Amino acid sequence: QVQLVESGGGSVQAGESLRLSCAASGRTSSLNRIGWYRQAPGKERELVAVVWKGGFANYADSVKGRFTVTTYSAWGMVYLEMNSLKSEDTAVYYCNARSGGLTFWGQGTQVTVSS
Repeated sequence: QVQLVESGGGSVQAGESLRLSCAASGRTSSLNRIGWYRQAPGKERELVAVVWKGGFANYADSVKGRFTVTTYSAWGMVYLEMNSLKSEDTAVYYCNARSGGLTFWGQGTQVTVSS
């Protein structure tokens, strides 16, 4: 089993930055990708960014050039650097990890961007 704990959400003005953290514990060595999804009110949950164990990363078109997903230290600690935030980035952000056919979710952290 894997547990995911997010932190770093908050309220900011448009144009400002935030960094989200996701700490994975448990069988982290079995994970092949860790990433971030978000869900805005009335909308479906969507992929924001994901980093694979080898370091390759994918981003949603809406955040390319503004968000960066990284794992600076040991595999299992993943960060989402969010710059030039927009009001449409307002959502609950969830950490997501996958190991083979298993998917794990964190509890979510709220990001609110005011214009």
